[in-house]
Amino acid sequence: MKQKPLKIVYLTPALYMAGGVERVLTLKANYFAEHFGYDITIILTEGKDKPLFYPLSDKIRVINLNIGFEELWTCSFLKKIFVYLNKQRKYKKLLSEQLMRLHPDITVSLLRREINFLNSIHDGSKKVGELHINRANYRNFNSEQAGIVKRLFSKIWSGKLLSHLKKLDKMVVLTEKDQKAWMELDNVEVIPDPLSLQPSNISHQSFKRVVAIARYSHEKGIDLLLQAWALVEKRTDGWRLDVYGDGDRSSYEQQAQTLGLNKCRYQLHERTNDVEKAYLESSLFVLSSRFEGFGMVITEAMACGLPVVTFDCPWGPRSIITDGTDGLLVENGNVQALANALVRLIDDERLRCSMGQAGVENVKRFCIDRIAERWKVLFESL
Repeated sequence: MKQKPLKIVYLTPALYMAGGVERVLTLKANYFAEHFGYDITIILTEGKDKPLFYPLSDKIRVINLNIGFEELWTCSFLKKIFVYLNKQRKYKKLLSEQLMRLHPDITVSLLRREINFLNSIHDGSKKVGELHINRANYRNFNSEQAGIVKRLFSKIWSGKLLSHLKKLDKMVVLTEKDQKAWMELDNVEVIPDPLSLQPSNISHQSFKRVVAIARYSHEKGIDLLLQAWALVEKRTDGWRLDVYGDGDRSSYEQQAQTLGLNKCRYQLHERTNDVEKAYLESSLFVLSSRFEGFGMVITEAMACGLPVVTFDCPWGPRSIITDGTDGLLVENGNVQALANALVRLIDDERLRCSMGQAGVENVKRFCIDRIAERWKVLFESL
């Protein structure tokens, strides 16, 4: 008798944005539905009537509960508590109804707001958490700058979070470093993000261009990158920096002017719809993040034959790059060291080429076939 396909429900806020989490979830869900024949449903809380950014297989169902947690972005801290609790009650009610109706074998939470009540929904499914950020920055309340109420709230929430995570059947993180960080838990497994590009070619290292792909936000460290580039400009000829990403660029444009950067040698672009072209028309990739869950852009750049220069930030880069072989890791936040590493590779074409080739081989371990197989083993073990 033919075995019924696994029925899996994913829980994530939205799929209308061009983020890394959205990209990875779409990639995996498509593969599971098309190659493994899994019955996949994705349940969202935001972005009602907005088009999905990444294409989904027509075999996948999408249900949008239209909770509207994004309203919290504009609330004061105290008002946010009341709005949040009201929306949370609504979310629990609607999600419970959907899971009881669907009766999935496995429910995968991307560990957002549903983690507070997911284990109490007795729909018969195994519960799996999937975390795309390192522990230190997961729901970071920035307690050093927060007031006493916010710090107290953070402490209470953190304690409750651990109790919820312990009850999950499995929790999946992206790196071994982060697995060790969750020392209180014995249900943590490591499965990295899959490589999201399968480039038809690799860079031929003839472009005098350094590229960065990153949101214009504090954690991505574009301010640090511009400081480093100001040093690189003084020590090199002809090379330029191009940054592509979502977000408000105005403060970084102002910083570039203050630093006196040559407008002919850098540009801060909006997000590109052809990221592969951006990699292939460059000879170096730079990552200036203060922290990363994994660093999917690193694997993309390496697949396109680019050596990577990056801060050794928690925790992603070191789990991907072999320092000195396919890229250079420098002290986290050390702008001078970042500039020195960029200049080293700019000045040494032979080293760039050898590192680029090594990177192409290195990232084959992240191909979707291999990563999907690891998920298959985990799902079927449950």
